[in-house]
Amino acid sequence: MTIREIIVVEGKDDTAAVRRAVGADTIETGGSAIGEDVLKRIELAHERRGVIIFTDPDSPGERIRKIVAERVPGAKHAFLTRDEARSRTGMGVEHASDEAIRRALEAVRSPGDESGSGTAPEIEWSDLLAAGLIVHPDASRRRERMGELMGIGYANGKQFHKRCVMFRISKAEFACALEQMEREGLLT
Repeated sequence: MTIREIIVVEGKDDTAAVRRAVGADTIETGGSAIGEDVLKRIELAHERRGVIIFTDPDSPGERIRKIVAERVPGAKHAFLTRDEARSRTGMGVEHASDEAIRRALEAVRSPGDESGSGTAPEIEWSDLLAAGLIVHPDASRRRERMGELMGIGYANGKQFHKRCVMFRISKAEFACALEQMEREGLLT
């Protein structure tokens, strides 16, 4: 599997893991202290080939994802679940199996054009509330599983809603994921 876009990762160990799993070029952010020169290279890469943001499923990784996505609004996103990124020695892209990396890159998500569509988002804050994805004792675990099922990764409530809007998650896709969670006994 060869990836046309340039993959934005956090560090050299992530680059090694990605290259072990697929044919791809990467740009390393150097961690959460992402500099202006790196952001400019990411912008150029996006203009020339497109970019896929592929950061660790943790707070620093989400911070980097947010910084890059704000700077490069059309960037695509790939997500690993926390379980896929976890090993005995740590958590991150570098700890994921080749299979998990390929799966994440095959399921890449593109943001929708929120501003130009003129349509309201399908998933409202009230949908998250009704599903127990916010303001519920088990909301965090539910969001984690819902993010896995919809391919948008784990996030806190506010960021989860933003991702549902950004990736244009439909009511049908949302309902399908809820039904799966019901079958798994997560919505009791």
